[in-house]
Amino acid sequence: MSRKPVLGDHLATSVLDAAATVLTERGASASMADIASAAGVGRATLYRYFPTREALLAALCEAALDELAERIAAARLDTVPVAEALARLTRAFLGTGSRYTAFLRSGGGSVPRDEVDRRLGTPVLNLFRRGAAEGTLRGDVPPEVLLALYAGLIEAAVPLASRGGLGVERTTEAATGLFLNGAVV
Repeated sequence: MSRKPVLGDHLATSVLDAAATVLTERGASASMADIASAAGVGRATLYRYFPTREALLAALCEAALDELAERIAAARLDTVPVAEALARLTRAFLGTGSRYTAFLRSGGGSVPRDEVDRRLGTPVLNLFRRGAAEGTLRGDVPPEVLLALYAGLIEAAVPLASRGGLGVERTTEAATGLFLNGAVV
């Protein structure tokens, strides 16, 4: 078996990681040259793996969706109380760092919306519905509204977890506490 595919997979993953970071930091103004430089590869190598910016964004979105869905499934949200499930969910999102932010900012890229809803939205909505039914979460706020508010909180928390110096665990505690209890002392 040739080592080239393994090395190629590793290089593609490294490029996607660099792309997520650069796109999160610089937004739409990030160029393919910026991404190649951050990944430590030449532009020709970058274009060999991702012939267009759109192909790079599509691969980044697919990788982010896969990683997020795997982390959510591994969190086993339905096996623990709602507050712990919310902490696990938050940790899953924050653990993906800049990939999640790049995914959000691109609107999910080429990934069909119904797939995003099924793989990410459904588990979160199910958790929020369970929380409302058990009285852990407010029942007077529709789960879809809770999801939108939670997503905004997570998007704001990602930089704190990765580059802000708080780390994933401390940011998870802060974000989960804020979502469950508000900013009330």
